Amino acid sequence: MTTWREEQIGDCRLILADCREVLPTLGKVDAVVTDPPYGIAHLWAGEQSGKNGKSRLWTGDNSWDAATLPEAVSVARGLAGKSIIWGGNYYDLPPSRGYLVWDKMQEFSNADSEMAWCSWSQTPRTFRYARAQLASEGKEHPTQKPLSLMQWCLGFLPDAKTVLDPFMGSGTTGVACALTDRAFIGIEREPAYFDIACRRIEEAYRQPRLFAEPAPKPVQEALDL
Repeated sequence: MTTWREEQIGDCRLILADCREVLPTLGKVDAVVTDPPYGIAHLWAGEQSGKNGKSRLWTGDNSWDAATLPEAVSVARGLAGKSIIWGGNYYDLPPSRGYLVWDKMQEFSNADSEMAWCSWSQTPRTFRYARAQLASEGKEHPTQKPLSLMQWCLGFLPDAKTVLDPFMGSGTTGVACALTDRAFIGIEREPAYFDIACRRIEEAYRQPRLFAEPAPKPVQEALDL
């Protein structure tokens, strides 16, 4: 078994390792909130088209997105009371009417929106946030989700005190947990992104005034069924 690197930052336990090795060693958690690989690395090779012309989606190594990891997602779900799986439409998950949708508010050849599968039944909800606004957060991962989006997700899990993200990436779920006073377990296999996640979560803990502030309340609208 590969040696893991672990960091404890506040109530966040961060693990640099392949989640397939770590997950079987973990106990139960209240919730899983994650954005696993979609297996679409081959789509990143060419230029993406939009109203403002064409550009490359990402120029770095994207081999981590070459395949989905259904076994790891299944194990993670088994540890949690509730699960929110972004890109759940790329996985063979049980039928659910409880989808969350991120509307990127733009026309883009890669995706106008993304969907998250929820393990419980509820009316589908939509979060509207322009993809371009991510620039204001300093996007450091090709599939980085907006912080306000992940805070919105946690709003559907009011009783979840410990949240697991086995595909932590740049740590946005961990930042959202830190800012809402929740414990977090994050696993990431890429050292560069792991270091970014550690830094971002440390920065979140250096802003104690945010703990007392309510999470943002974005507009939630039911989808037409």
